[in-house]
Order: sequence, then C-alpha cells, then structure tokens
Amino acid sequence: MKKPVKVIKETSSGRNVKFKDVKTGETMTRPQFVKEIGKGNYPDYHVRNINGLATPVSNPDGKEKNNLG
Repeated sequence: MKKPVKVIKETSSGRNVKFKDVKTGETMTRPQFVKEIGKGNYPDYHVRNINGLATPVSNPDGKEKNNLG
C-alpha cells in the first residue's frame, strides 16, 4: 500500500520540511503535518523528537523507500 503523504522539500542536511497529501493535494509544512498527525488524521504516521524538533515519520511497513524520517 502506498503511503498517502510524500516529501516535496527537504533542507540541504536532509530534514524533511514540506509534505504533500497525494490524495487531497494539500501541502503542509513540518509543523502543520506534525499537528495533523497529533489530531489522528494520518494514522500511518507518528512523531519523533529528532535533534529537538518534532519530526513526522511513517510507521514501519518493511519497505525502506516508503518511510519518512
């Protein structure tokens, strides 16, 4: 199953900063996506604290190319 969110922008260090919901076409910043995950709107994702920043990551599915983070 394809993940519903795709990274569309990252920093030069590789941090994901902009995301797109491929079903709705909505784009979100990292903080917006974190907030939506917290609301339960993206059950295939969770938030990790990476270097002091709340960071969206996809739940493991055994396919490395599908995982954010």
